Amino acid sequence: MSVLIQRVAQWAGEIPDSPAYTFVDYLGGGVRHTLTWKQADRRARALAVRLRELTAPGDRVAILAPQGLDYVVAVIGALYARTVAVPLFAPGLPGHAERLAGAHADAGPALALTTTAALPGVHEFAADLPALAVDAVSSLLADEWEEEPIAPGDLAYLQYTSGSTRRPTGVEITHGNIEANALQLWEAFAATPRTSVAALWLPLFHDMGLIATIALPMVGGNQVAFMDPVAFVMRPVRWLRLLSEFPDVYTGGPNFAYDYTAARVSEADKEGLDLSGVRVMLNGAEPVRPATIAAFQAAFASCGLRPEAHTPAYGLAEATVFVAAAGRDQRPQVTDFDRDELGRGRAVPYGSGNKTTLVSCGRPTGQRVRVDAPDGHVGEILVQGPNVARAYWRDPERSAEVFGSGWLRTGDLGVIHDGELYVTGRIKDLIIVDGRNHYPQDIEVTVQEACEAVRRDHVAAFAVPSGEGERLVVVAERSRRGQDADPVEVARLVRAAVAGKHDLTVHDVVLAEAGAVPRTSSGKIARRACLAAYLEDAFV
Repeated sequence: MSVLIQRVAQWAGEIPDSPAYTFVDYLGGGVRHTLTWKQADRRARALAVRLRELTAPGDRVAILAPQGLDYVVAVIGALYARTVAVPLFAPGLPGHAERLAGAHADAGPALALTTTAALPGVHEFAADLPALAVDAVSSLLADEWEEEPIAPGDLAYLQYTSGSTRRPTGVEITHGNIEANALQLWEAFAATPRTSVAALWLPLFHDMGLIATIALPMVGGNQVAFMDPVAFVMRPVRWLRLLSEFPDVYTGGPNFAYDYTAARVSEADKEGLDLSGVRVMLNGAEPVRPATIAAFQAAFASCGLRPEAHTPAYGLAEATVFVAAAGRDQRPQVTDFDRDELGRGRAVPYGSGNKTTLVSCGRPTGQRVRVDAPDGHVGEILVQGPNVARAYWRDPERSAEVFGSGWLRTGDLGVIHDGELYVTGRIKDLIIVDGRNHYPQDIEVTVQEACEAVRRDHVAAFAVPSGEGERLVVVAERSRRGQDADPVEVARLVRAAVAGKHDLTVHDVVLAEAGAVPRTSSGKIARRACLAAYLEDAFV
């Protein structure tokens, strides 16, 4: 039985000179580097030869490399050699040192794959770990590699979750999981073999970045053009310009990236942008904000962006990455629900009073999704399919809890309404005050709209336990305009807004400096980490 990774050799034989992976090195002057399918296959085979000399099948191999083609080769080569890849990142990535150390210690790798430039940092990070520079491996070694059988059930890599909690957790992804999820994503995108192009900036150590950038092009022999996430953050218009180069292109990113891009791209930047070729623009953060979609469309409609290109989606690392998405060429489905009823666990369409507007994440592709609650009620989202991982690495107790029932217990809350999935929030983030459920993202939107001194999308709302029950705390970063704002006045405005819209009393409002609110590697607010920091007086 074949697995997805073997298609690299297939395309190397059928379309050897066609571009496969293109890295646009904006941090190095915008130079482009491309691997054809033949080059990708040969470099990966050569690396597999070296890996077989230094490791055994089943050994963990940590990828401690910067974003680029060497990272792609490292992943493919590790899979060829039947080692277990551990996609991480080069030491020194700001804000992620604790996560890197934790994941590295948990995985227990036998070898590190890196680049010549990053080698000194790797040696400093893990002095006792053998390291191999991928770019120093000669492609001539490819002729020495003899293909080895790979079974769908063989462990392919450990995907460390994005970091909403402090403890790193490795999800065991098999070769069969990779193939299933790439095919599901391909079907949802309705991509055209050898024609559709992906244009991405997502980090390759993240689940969506890994599957969309490295695995998805293998399905149909397609090309992907990608850049470093830092290059995107520095100038988000680079992402849009890359999209403009192709007549049939798909892309994706978390919800915050669309807000960020719409706010940072100027009218002068838009000159020459042609986004009419964007077929799918996946928004994979949960829950997707309707205001984000509307603002992004308003900002770039003049550049030819179709409203139907917006594709709200839902996924998680435990399902490899992708679970459900809105149908291609369908405008996002936005529904108003009664907020008070939603707080009581019932999804009732809005009539009067308070409302919560949710965006549908569509329907699953190639897998089953249900909600652990009666029809019309909010419950935990459960997933079943060939893309669902088998376990957590070295954590049998939690594996039994999450995977043991035959359904993946996602930890996410949602409801099926008119046959479509609506995600309402995370179970662990739910704020329960006086017996009523409140979703933190609703409160965070209210807070950021209450005062211009609050930085948008950099607000965390969470509950702090006390002897009298849970108390609501808000931590918000200062905006550029709010550098001289009086914290007492900001707190007054926030409390008044939350009381008026949610009938909630805010116990404490913390106005923090920029960068203080922790985020996951995919850009989501890490509320539990923020709670831990608050309890440790880290914001004082």
